[in-house]
Formats: sequence, structure tokens, C-alpha cells
Amino acid sequence: MRFVIIGSGRVGLRTARVLREEGHEVVLVERDANKAERARNDDFEVIEGDGASEEVLMRADLEAADALGGLTGDLNVNFAACMVAKHYGCRTVLRIDEDYREDIYRKFASDVDEVVYPERLGAIGAKNALLGGNIRAIADIAQNLQVVELTITDESPVKGYSISELSIPANARVLAFGKADEPMGIPLPDDSLGVGDRVAVLADFEVLEDVRRILVGDAARDDAAEMTPDTGGD
Repeated sequence: MRFVIIGSGRVGLRTARVLREEGHEVVLVERDANKAERARNDDFEVIEGDGASEEVLMRADLEAADALGGLTGDLNVNFAACMVAKHYGCRTVLRIDEDYREDIYRKFASDVDEVVYPERLGAIGAKNALLGGNIRAIADIAQNLQVVELTITDESPVKGYSISELSIPANARVLAFGKADEPMGIPLPDDSLGVGDRVAVLADFEVLEDVRRILVGDAARDDAAEMTPDTGGD
């Protein structure tokens, strides 16, 4: 596949490297001469110019691209590039960097295929390191919603229960289930919860601690930090 990445800064260049390692074709668009030179030294094709300009994007052969990622630190540039790419039938990914606010996400989410928030993802990684092995944050869905993966322990109050017998708060939902030695999949009513099994749950921040206590048990508090919502800092 062919990808056009707007911005060869920290996020754009790392994304380009991952795509290239997986065998994809990548072209970067960068208006900063120093960043453009750094990307060329890394053996990338680079188009110098403003990623918000359709003329510049056409020099990157946008018509042949499968997707475009607006990954600069400038939201306006990212959005303009995505709108041009959408006109040419590309999948569009928009980076936002402002402190996470639901109104910002809602404003742009309907116009592009995906909105990404790298700093938020970095905060999730840091949180996982703090939480320890029994609790893992997967994604922030909205300002008050998070998907977490929890591992059943010996201290779990629901060890031995089936999915149909599981009772969690009303503003939480089980999304996926996996036995300790198997991939996660759609939860089935008769799936039994054993030590080492994993459950992915979508929950409001207000009930995350209750969900953790039900699935993991109180003993896990000694090994993990209490689950609290991110403030957006990193």
C-alpha cells in the first residue's frame, strides 16, 4: 500500500518507519527544511512544502495513495490535508494535540476516517506500566469512557463464574474474552472465568474501580495503582 504522511516530526517519522518496516510505500510531506533533510537521510521520499496545499499534495502523487495521515503538530494543516485527500478517495487520519476535549473530537471525527491523539496513547502506556500486570488500559473512547483488559486472579470474586453469571455495573460492558492461552474473541454466555483469563471491558471512569474489584479482586491493589482517569499530561 502507498501512504502519504504529512509531517516528518516525531510522530510522522516514527509512523513512516513502522509502515516501511511492514513493506509499505511511504512518502513524507514536510515544510521544514531541516526535518525534510533528516527524513531523506533516513532514505524516505520527501516532498518539501505546505501539507495543506493541494498543489504540494499532488506532487506526492496523492491520486495513487491509499491513505493520508495528517500528523503534524498543526491541527489546521492536518485537517486541510485530510480534506484534500478525502476528495481523492484516500483514507484519512487526523492527529490532534490539544488537551483532550470531547468537543474537539466531535468537531473533526465525522469528517475523517480516524482521529489519533499520540500524547493520549503515550499516557495510556505510562498508566499500564504503573497499573501492573492484572490491569491494562487499551483505549480511551471518550473523555469519560475507557476500554480496559483485566486478568482474572486467584483472588477474583468471579473466578469460576460464566460470562452469563457475571454482574458488573450498568455503565460497563464486556466486549471480549480470552482464555489464558488463547486469543481474545467474542464473549459467549457459557465461557467460564479461570485464573489467567482476560476480559476486555468498556466502562465509565466512575465505575472502573468497581469493575476492577469484581474481576481482579482487592488483593491486586497491592500490586497496582488505583485506576483513575488521565488528565492528558505526559
